[in-house]
Amino acid sequence: MNKFDYEMLKCIHPFQDRAECQRVRNISRSEICNHPNENFKISVIENDTQFLLTFMLDIVRGIKESLELGKQHVIILPATMPEYAMVAQIINELNISCKHVHTFNMDEYANEDGKTAPRDWHGGFQYYMFKDFFSRIKPELAISEKQIHFPSDKNVTDYSKMIEDLGGADVCYGGIGWSGHVAFFEPHLWEEFGEDMDAYLQAGSRIVELHPLTVAQNSLYTDSGCVGDWSWCPPKAATIGPKDLANSKVVRFNAAFRLGNASWQKFITRLAAHGPVTPKVPASILQIINSELRISGALAADSETSEDSRVFF
Repeated sequence: MNKFDYEMLKCIHPFQDRAECQRVRNISRSEICNHPNENFKISVIENDTQFLLTFMLDIVRGIKESLELGKQHVIILPATMPEYAMVAQIINELNISCKHVHTFNMDEYANEDGKTAPRDWHGGFQYYMFKDFFSRIKPELAISEKQIHFPSDKNVTDYSKMIEDLGGADVCYGGIGWSGHVAFFEPHLWEEFGEDMDAYLQAGSRIVELHPLTVAQNSLYTDSGCVGDWSWCPPKAATIGPKDLANSKVVRFNAAFRLGNASWQKFITRLAAHGPVTPKVPASILQIINSELRISGALAADSETSEDSRVFF
C-alpha cells in the first residue's frame, strides 16, 4: 500500500500523537491485559451476557457485604443503563436492605447557562436512574432519597466534598467516553493543568462544556432516539472530577459498547489503558490509581483495518 502522510484534525482532539494512536490501535487481544502497574487490573470477559451479569452482581455484592459488616456503602454510579432494573430485581428477590447505601451519580446535563436538568426531564440522568433503579427497589429495602445524590448547579461546588465527608467512595463505577472522558470531565480541560498530573488528580466537581465527540456519542443512545440527533444533547453538564476517582477505594470501569460491526470504544479503550497518562486523555488516570478495567471480548478483539471490514450504505 502506498504511503500517505497527514496531520490529525486539530479541533477533533487535543491528543495529536498519531504514532502513539497507531501503536495502541494495533494492540492485540493477547496483549491487552498486560500492564506494568499491578494496581491497574485489566480483564476480558468474552460473553456479553456474562459481562453484564458481572457488573450487576458486583453492585449487589458490595451492598450485601457492607450490610453484613454493618458498614455504610458509598457508590459512585454512571448513568444510565437498563441493567439497573435487573440490579433492583436481584435486590428485591434476595431481600437485601439498602438503607446503608449512599449513591453519587457521576453527572447530569446542564444548559448553556450551567443550570442542570430537573428530575422529571426525560432526557436527564436523574429521571432514568429513578425510573430504572431507585424507584424499583421495594420501599422497605430502598435507599433513602436523602442518600441519593446528583451533581447540580446548586451543589456542584461542594459535590466532591460531599463524597469526601463520607470517607470517599467504596467503589466508583464508570466507562470510557469516546473523547476519553471520565464522567463528563472532558479532554479540553487539560489546558487548565498542562501535564501536571498531581494538580489534575486534585480537580473536583464542576460545570463543564461537553466535547463534540461526547455529543456525537450521546446522540446514539436510547434517550436521544438512537438516531444520531446531536441537536438533542445539551451543551454542558455538572460532573465529578479526577479527584473523586483518585479518592475512591477502587475504581471499576467497563467497556462493552458496540454498534453492529463498528465500535467507537475499541480505540479509546486502548488509548486510555495503554497510551500516555495525560489530562488530554482523562481516562488514562486509570493507569495510575487503584482501578480495574473490564473489557468485552468484542472490544478486546484485534482491530480490523482490511478492505473487508468496511461498512457500506
